[in-house]
Amino acid sequence: MRWFRRLAWLVAVLLLVSAAALAGSYIWYRQASQPQSAGTLALPGLHGRVTVVRDRNAVPHIQAASRLDAYYALGFVHAQDRLWQMQMNKRIVAGRLAEILGPKALETDRFLRTLGVRRNAEAIFAQLEPDTRAALQAYAAGVNAYIDQRKEPLPPEFVILQTRPEHWEPADTLGWQTMMAWDLGGNWTQETLRMALSQVLPTARISELLAPYPGERPVRTLDYGNLYRHLAPLASALARVGDMAPPSYVEGMGSNNWVVSGAHTKSGKPMLANDPHLGLQAPALWYLARLQAPGLDVAGATLPGSPLIVLGHNARIAWGFTNTAPDVQDLFLERLQPGSTEKYQTPDGWAAFVTRTETLHVKGAADVTLTVRETRHGPVISEVSEPVANAAAPLGARYVVAFQWTALRPDDRTFQAGLKMNLATDWASFTQALRDFHAPQQNMVYADVDGNIGFIAPGRIPLRRADNDLKGLAPAPGWDARYDWNGFIPFEHLPRAYNPPNGIIVTANQRIVGPDYPYFITSEWTVPYRYQRIRALLDTVPRHTFESFGTIQKDVVSLAMRDFLPLLLASPVANDATRPQRERDLFDALRKWDGTMDPAAPEPLVVSAWLRELSRRLFEDKVGEALFMRMWEQRNVQQPMLNILRNAAGPGSLGSFWCDKSGTTEHESCADAVADAWTLALADLSRRYGDNPGKWRWGKAHAARSEHKPFGKQPYLSGLFNLRVPTGGDTYTVNVGRNNPRDEQAPFESTHAASLRALYDLADLDASHFMDSTGQSGNPVSPNYRDWTGKWAAVEYITLARRREPAREPFDTLVLQPAAAKDGASRGK
Repeated sequence: MRWFRRLAWLVAVLLLVSAAALAGSYIWYRQASQPQSAGTLALPGLHGRVTVVRDRNAVPHIQAASRLDAYYALGFVHAQDRLWQMQMNKRIVAGRLAEILGPKALETDRFLRTLGVRRNAEAIFAQLEPDTRAALQAYAAGVNAYIDQRKEPLPPEFVILQTRPEHWEPADTLGWQTMMAWDLGGNWTQETLRMALSQVLPTARISELLAPYPGERPVRTLDYGNLYRHLAPLASALARVGDMAPPSYVEGMGSNNWVVSGAHTKSGKPMLANDPHLGLQAPALWYLARLQAPGLDVAGATLPGSPLIVLGHNARIAWGFTNTAPDVQDLFLERLQPGSTEKYQTPDGWAAFVTRTETLHVKGAADVTLTVRETRHGPVISEVSEPVANAAAPLGARYVVAFQWTALRPDDRTFQAGLKMNLATDWASFTQALRDFHAPQQNMVYADVDGNIGFIAPGRIPLRRADNDLKGLAPAPGWDARYDWNGFIPFEHLPRAYNPPNGIIVTANQRIVGPDYPYFITSEWTVPYRYQRIRALLDTVPRHTFESFGTIQKDVVSLAMRDFLPLLLASPVANDATRPQRERDLFDALRKWDGTMDPAAPEPLVVSAWLRELSRRLFEDKVGEALFMRMWEQRNVQQPMLNILRNAAGPGSLGSFWCDKSGTTEHESCADAVADAWTLALADLSRRYGDNPGKWRWGKAHAARSEHKPFGKQPYLSGLFNLRVPTGGDTYTVNVGRNNPRDEQAPFESTHAASLRALYDLADLDASHFMDSTGQSGNPVSPNYRDWTGKWAAVEYITLARRREPAREPFDTLVLQPAAAKDGASRGK
């Protein structure tokens, strides 16, 4: 026993020593892995002295003697704080994720190599103006200076994956800009969805399911169902390609901005607000900064990987974006020459594919060789998942699908436009800069210190011929010239407004042009609930301030719920006195509810679950489970559900088809569908949150989840990297919180929300308000990784005001100065 006790003491001591060592190692690593924010560094490639003052929120204020040195310093601090995020973005652009993540990332790599984003970025760089190339090179030099001189340990992602950072190149910046355009203009998936739906539904029913903008009729097209019905293998192949594509940050689409003239503000100067809605990620997409140099004084939100203030202000103007979501992507069926796979049909005869070979390196596995083919329209994407032999039609003809996109052009100058926009001083110079803004099209609101306000939607929008009877809604025959693009909408004819008489401009992804606008932009505008709510709230305050603008950004009243609730409560199930008391109490509570998506309330959760089950009940039966899971997101199901409930009864009504179950002898009504959905929703909520509805809370179920790449879905790592915070709102509230009903584990969690909030009063631009969803740092052991999450959820703000003496707050100052040149080294090398 004495021996056993001694052994037990020894084991306990060893465990304590090990625990202490681990704790000590963690404390050391947490401290050592933080970037140097004070002192002096000598760096190659700088021309002059630069100071980087980090305020109490870790926001860098960069002061340089030249613009190029300011861009260099921004690259340096981006790398200090967001190195892993930048390296992931670099690999996404180049289709090189499998090199560090292994075979599971190979499909995404195949898709991105096929698109050729990195190749196109190199071609773009070669065509830019010299000053623009110099800015990109200066920024890359700053990133690489940090990588080369770094003394602190690498962030944990590098340690876990046993990889090291690579040098940044100008094409990485341009390629990431293209990937942002991918996120903001991805309507190609709607084309593939229509092609897949045509296998099970007639074209008229597809138009009911993919409903038009409220108040409009479906766009008239040819009966593409007949065109695609014999191409089921190709439709299946494209569905698999959609699963291989990189996920979009903005699926479901959103964003708000508005600007009012001085006639509507207490300061007498214009005020502007912006909150772009994107997929939540950790760290946040944005990084706040201020840059000052001769001719440059700009502050706001940057994208790590780019030397621009994308959203913000300079000394004279402020601006904000929302997504226009135009139709700038088309799919083309390309018919192969009979007996050959080397040529495809064009309006002028048979043409040879342009081919290239890509080699994909895979961690822990053999290299993969990929042959990419291109047609006159663009890369062939249908072969990413399957060889062309599997897409044969019964009559022997074979097809592939090519992808055309405005952002995959070597003459794209969007980055160049951004640099010039940062330097603009008035409406004329602002709009002149935007002549080069090609992709993605954005709704931009503008204000200046002279009291002017404006709106413009720059971008390349394809011109489609009048006899194009598909209107870009579905894959078109590539051999027919009717479907070719015929240039782009002239810049002078793009939507715009300047100092409108009412002094108010609002965009929230609603239709931005009237019925008399002569050009086609898209048929898939977002339903106008957020626009209507913002407009109404603006009218309630005669003179706006930061406080009133913040109240609007915080608003969680759902006009969509106000539309749905009377229709649901009018159903027999909601008025059945024989229902259990628990259910009758819930119905009574819903009758008193006003549609406010309050995180502390149960009603938002009950109705959200009810509508989730109703969408499954109405549509899954008609299209099949696999196809329904592809289309099951609120953009595709909210509007048709509303149309069905409003037109629920009578011969030939929407409800007579969609509410009736297939394969049953009885005819089920929409009342039956609503009752079925209610029963299923209560069972689901009880399983997830317990049997007591008094304890159900929307905020708990609807927590905003900021997910890390790539560890956000790893069971043992997600707790360190992911961030969650209870929130209110829904897809249609101003303070948006879009959930993913397809996620069976967490169908109500918010994964798409305001990635940034910004407010500007042109009477005092230094007082501008900002907030993003996580914090400045990308290092999960940094205190600045998650310090803004609670403030963001509460809709609070920080300012980026210049430092005033004497300093009342702690500041860290890092001085960057030129190192002695060695061996003729220069910036950009």
